[in-house]
Amino acid sequence: MLPIDYALCVIALWLVLAVLGLALQGSPRAITRLIFPLGAFGSLVLAATALIALSQTPSVAILPLGLPDLPFHLRLDALSAFFLLILGAASLGISLYSAGYFRATAGGTLGLLTFEYHLFLASMAMVLLADDAYFFMVAWETMAISSYFLVTTDHKVPEIRSAGFIYLLIAHIGAIAILMCFGVLQGAHGDFTFEAMRHNALSPFWASAAFLLALFGFGAKAGMLPLHVWLPEAHPAAPSPVSAMMSGIMLKTAIYGILRVSFDFLNTQHQWWWGILALTLGLATALYGVLFATVQSDMKRLLAYSSIENIGIIIAGIGLAILFHANHQEQVAALALVATLYHALNHSFFKSLLFLGTGSVLHATGERNMGKLGGLIHKMPWVALLALIGVLAISGLPPLNGFVSEWLLLQAFLLAPTMPQLYLNMLLPLGAAALVLGGALAAYAMVKFYGVIFLGQSRDEGPREAHDAGPLERAGMLWLAGGCLVLGLAPVFFILQIDNVSMALIGHDLGGTAASAGWLWLTPVAAERASYSPLILFLIIFGGTLFTFLAVRKFYHGRVRRGPAWDCGYPAQTPRMQDSAEGFGQPIRQIFDFFFGVIREVPSPFDTKPHYHGETHDRMWTLLYLPIARLVEKISTQIGKLQHGRIPLYLLYSFVTLIALLAFVR
Repeated sequence: MLPIDYALCVIALWLVLAVLGLALQGSPRAITRLIFPLGAFGSLVLAATALIALSQTPSVAILPLGLPDLPFHLRLDALSAFFLLILGAASLGISLYSAGYFRATAGGTLGLLTFEYHLFLASMAMVLLADDAYFFMVAWETMAISSYFLVTTDHKVPEIRSAGFIYLLIAHIGAIAILMCFGVLQGAHGDFTFEAMRHNALSPFWASAAFLLALFGFGAKAGMLPLHVWLPEAHPAAPSPVSAMMSGIMLKTAIYGILRVSFDFLNTQHQWWWGILALTLGLATALYGVLFATVQSDMKRLLAYSSIENIGIIIAGIGLAILFHANHQEQVAALALVATLYHALNHSFFKSLLFLGTGSVLHATGERNMGKLGGLIHKMPWVALLALIGVLAISGLPPLNGFVSEWLLLQAFLLAPTMPQLYLNMLLPLGAAALVLGGALAAYAMVKFYGVIFLGQSRDEGPREAHDAGPLERAGMLWLAGGCLVLGLAPVFFILQIDNVSMALIGHDLGGTAASAGWLWLTPVAAERASYSPLILFLIIFGGTLFTFLAVRKFYHGRVRRGPAWDCGYPAQTPRMQDSAEGFGQPIRQIFDFFFGVIREVPSPFDTKPHYHGETHDRMWTLLYLPIARLVEKISTQIGKLQHGRIPLYLLYSFVTLIALLAFVR
């Protein structure tokens, strides 16, 4: 059997499990003990298949489905294999976690959720395997609809219905742009297979039109600025495993689409300004997302804005690779592309892990507001430890995986040769500075996230009754935490696998230099320019920590006079004396007051029980979306006047339309 056959078997398994979920909806125990673990097994098989397929020649298949003259074409090449690896590896941990997380869900609701969950998995795999526009759009819309129903699981809540509507609206606006992109790429030949699109020679104008449509359409699904507004609404509304799957996996299908169009269909027609556009939008998205993440009090909304930041980094990396490739700087183009793909893989692990961690906190306390949490490290030590790994990874701290990809991308900025466009030589260092600033603010947001939730004292009664995650939930989180560690400690191995994608897309890889110093050291371009050994750094950190612990136990334990900590004159410390989620983000909120659109409620100085309240609002709503909504409403009102309910008038409309067609259409 070819790798594509194994991938199809996994898709078939997920579809069967989806139907079984409906059949067993009266038996929640069977669903959580059988269906979700089997779904996790399918994910493991898919990840192993994709890892093998990365280094093999592309395999194709045609399914006797679809329309009579439009069967479904499938292709498994290096690019689709890499994103199938992301899908399989991340969904394995999420499915294991879901088996424990959904154990208390009502039977009928759980059966429907199981159906939508596994249909969502299967549709994402089909998107990555599709080799014609028809099959791609069918899979893309299936993915959108199934994820919409997952987001609106608690559809009786008005806010959740509203979040689902916003998500579906922007998803379909993006889908229209993708459909138009395919229309341009097929070049009026009527052949909508991707193989035909690869060989269509478009003019610079139409090639640019296809790229812009792809960037807009897939950017809407990815959460690129200014199409990001659905993420902070949909992620908090969805169940936590669904949020993990949407952020960790679904957003990557949009990245796959951008790469497929940019480097596969339009590879020989790159123009340097495409790279500048994607780079600028990516960095703007990253900074916008991380700034809003620093001031959030809702832990899932914070992670949603953090996903916007990471998607911005990935899109910036794509822009950098396009820019270098268009200027025939293939070595740094390969470096930028490998760093981008590595960050996409890393993000699927640490962001899924953090969403699952918030799911355990929400499950145990019933609270999403960080201002009512605190001290959970004592009640939930397993979740606290695993969430700490995710926090360190997403903050870009060595030796975990987040550092490797961001370090590689920074090297691509700093090691860039002299560009033909002279002003770019001044702008690229600014891009590097923006990347570093985004990383610093991300670490700031994660310190707030972890410190307010897990450290200090409990700020409310609910968290004091919290309990740790169950065995299956721990297993899912352990898998993702282990991935963060392995991806950080063995980057050379994974870079050599990603090189297959780079070679397929731009004809150049990074392996010759990345592994030039052996598996122990990572050298992106040359050892004398930059090198990094995560394993040596890990051993130094581990050895230093162990030595300090043993030294304290040997020489100081039992000899230190113990007493209460200095409390600055306050004899009775209460939870109100520790920093709150709002207080932690106050410096950023103060600096960017106008940018955030802060609304404050400040009590009078004579109030005996003062209450302070502040909210931040995304100004994109007031600057862009609300004016569009008002304009659409006005146009709809005027069009509505044409409907009088009189049949003669409707016949007149048809007659006038027919005359116009006869007069102007030839």
